[in-house]
Amino acid sequence: MGSVAGQRETEDQRARGVRTGKRVTLRDVAQAAGVSHQTVSRAINGKGEIDPGTQQRVLDVARQLRYRPSRFGRGLVRPDVVSVGLIVPDVVNPFFPEFVAGVIAAADERDWQVLVASTENDRSRELALVRSLGQQVDALVGYISHPDAQLEPYVGTVPLVLVDRGLDSSNHALVHIDTAAGIRAGMQHLIDRGHRRIGMIDCECVSAPLVRRRTFLEVVGEHALPVDEGWVVMGEQSPDGGAAAFEALYAARPDVTAVVAFNDLVAIGALRAARRLGVQVPDDCALVGYDGLSVVDLVDPPLTTLHLDKRRLGELAIHQVDRLLAGELPLPIVLTPSLRVRGTT
Repeated sequence: MGSVAGQRETEDQRARGVRTGKRVTLRDVAQAAGVSHQTVSRAINGKGEIDPGTQQRVLDVARQLRYRPSRFGRGLVRPDVVSVGLIVPDVVNPFFPEFVAGVIAAADERDWQVLVASTENDRSRELALVRSLGQQVDALVGYISHPDAQLEPYVGTVPLVLVDRGLDSSNHALVHIDTAAGIRAGMQHLIDRGHRRIGMIDCECVSAPLVRRRTFLEVVGEHALPVDEGWVVMGEQSPDGGAAAFEALYAARPDVTAVVAFNDLVAIGALRAARRLGVQVPDDCALVGYDGLSVVDLVDPPLTTLHLDKRRLGELAIHQVDRLLAGELPLPIVLTPSLRVRGTT
């Protein structure tokens, strides 16, 4: 009687995706999904030649059973060490080293190791990196812009935490940055200071496209400011890009009295351009950045910015990995930038 009860408990645990003492094999997944082990292999490795519905069913069953392909036989890592793959867009941008440091610090507390890779701001590299790095690690953390439907065949059964994504992903854990709330805080600060002719320097952003512009225009409409889309100028994510965009904005709208920049690097470039043009900051034109990089304290005047705790962002991502490896799909965690007022407003 006890053995039957124990067997039922084990089956129930597997149905709920809880770890058991026995390692789940590819053949276990095949049996549970009612397909051949060759079909399971094709589905998990994204090889094609398989019906999309069948592939999704196999992946769902594999996740429920907590199946993970063996990486130890290939000698990639020690079997007693949890490894996390981290995918970022750009290791040169000073935003990401702090984020990576937070991931590594939180992983170190758990005696985990971290493998870091960069897409080098090339969206076409994302899926290949997800697949290749996912074959070497126990879980993935990434700035990934592809939607779930495109991502699934490349993720397979690897637990994944998505960073700076919308709250619409149902299959993976999330750490969401509330960019809209940050932009609203920056705009409200400028409006409270009496500014009505406010411009924006926006940039392409694969993880949160057009969130800044959309929020900016919403606030403009809510306060009936004499501003429209013509007050938004696109630029590159660099100081030179910020400088060029500020010059273009000022040429088109010389009555602008405040500017919200895509990030701090762009804002620093705008500050340089303002100085070249003889525009006094903040007397003639106020300026707000975004990210809260440490370098903003070194510019003159110090930059008002929407500060994001980047190390905390990394720590929260590892917290989500922890929950995934425990068999949970945790609720999204939301991190909101905070306004830090300095000398440019």
